Amino acid sequence: MPTIYRDAQLALVGTNGGVWVAPLGTAQPQDPQAQPPAPWLAIGAISQDGLTNGVEEDTEQFTPWGLTSPFRTVVTSSVRTFSFTAWEINRPIVRALQNRLDVSDLTPGMDGVITFAESGTAEPDRRTWLIDVYDGEVWERFYIPEGEITGRGEVTFQQGEMVGYEWTISTYPDSAGNLVYHSYYAPEVEDHSS
Repeated sequence: MPTIYRDAQLALVGTNGGVWVAPLGTAQPQDPQAQPPAPWLAIGAISQDGLTNGVEEDTEQFTPWGLTSPFRTVVTSSVRTFSFTAWEINRPIVRALQNRLDVSDLTPGMDGVITFAESGTAEPDRRTWLIDVYDGEVWERFYIPEGEITGRGEVTFQQGEMVGYEWTISTYPDSAGNLVYHSYYAPEVEDHSS
């Protein structure tokens, strides 16, 4: 019977994380362990449900005449999504994203009041996203060169419940045809690469 080696340091529990957004075309920060510099803006607190990374795919199967099992399957649609709930709804970038506005549109007036109007038409609002997941020294980073909030959940205002913006971000191919760039670090991985 073979020996099965297990190492908890090679597992990832999403105990913490952060989300940042920047104008479309912003390059990925060079140092994944440093705070993303301007023009990256932090989304702030995320609900305890954390982050969900989804893959939605449609396929077409081809079964030759005379057979009952397909001999080829083709992926006809493949979408990557990231979902989370932003809790800091009064952070200017969060309010701007929820309402498809530029953050500069949310400047307080002389009385300190911020006013804006929701448009009856939805213009595309693609931006560049950066999402980190942390587990002690272990981390994973998702760099999304072109992403857009394509799903917005209902907003509930209720005593005893945190108000949040529930978002789903859909990814789009960049000029190289890539949807998401992955980076991760696990200190033990070098010891078990064989």
